[in-house]
Amino acid sequence: MAKPVLLVTRKLPDGVEARLAALFDARLNPNDEPWFRSGAEIARRATEAGAAGVLCAAGDPMNAETIAALPASVKIVTTFSVGVDHIALDACKARGIAVTHTPEVLSFATAECAFTLMLMAARRAGEGERMVRAGKWEGWAPTQLMGVTLQDKKLGVLGFGRIGRQLADMARGMQMEIHYHDVQRLPPELEKGATFHPTEDAFLGAIDVLSMHVPGGEGTRKWLNAARLAKMKKGALVVNTGRGPSVDDEALVAALASGHIRAAGLDVYDGEPKVHPGYFGLENVALLPHLGSATIETRDAMGARCIENLEALLIKGQNPPHRAA
Repeated sequence: MAKPVLLVTRKLPDGVEARLAALFDARLNPNDEPWFRSGAEIARRATEAGAAGVLCAAGDPMNAETIAALPASVKIVTTFSVGVDHIALDACKARGIAVTHTPEVLSFATAECAFTLMLMAARRAGEGERMVRAGKWEGWAPTQLMGVTLQDKKLGVLGFGRIGRQLADMARGMQMEIHYHDVQRLPPELEKGATFHPTEDAFLGAIDVLSMHVPGGEGTRKWLNAARLAKMKKGALVVNTGRGPSVDDEALVAALASGHIRAAGLDVYDGEPKVHPGYFGLENVALLPHLGSATIETRDAMGARCIENLEALLIKGQNPPHRAA
């Protein structure tokens, strides 16, 4: 029996690609050529190949137009990510296309990234590294690049899901006090003593560090705006490893420039890979290139999740285990 044809939009870890090639007639993108940025090109390649499935990734334009242009042969779209806000779920549902993702395997790595950014922002690590590389460091000085310690600070986790709770566990090791805001309060065994704030105002006014872990979509777009930043303590820190569009960049740049926000650490951006140019002129912001899940172990595990889903539906004729829609 012929193997199901699978269109893979991005270069994936070698071991993942080898497994895909063994199970499927996999049409890979070994050089990560940028055709994946065009929904029309994704649909064209899927049609030309007679693809039964599409393995895409975060940022691929799997919008309603792309889904509508996919051939009737496509039965599943699986994404190499937890988030599915780049996929038109309603359009997939209308066509009977299953959508799957990769939950429960990248929480620790993304929390590590958030914790890294917290430390970079608090201890001015990016600024110091740039100083050394530029040959401008003249030796230790008592008042050089003084930051703030995280010890005894109040960490505010916006979105107390798997990633937020992993970050809270790490922060407890730094003797931080954990606060969170979410749509509802979690049971005590998940809170682990964290303080729940049912209102945004109480939450923002209480914390010293804000770490954002909210999903994408219009409901969270520019959530961190000028009004909410103004409610935070002077000298607070902001970290975002969730979704770039949830931050109003103009407002955050202004708050950083004025000193109301001491420093920020960002791993995701609105319209990435574009980055708001206002950040480049500021020393008090650490900028990472979307490294949240970028560990060997995590990316291999994400690939395994994709394969589980594809194998279940396309080879075994079963419901995929990690459906998003």
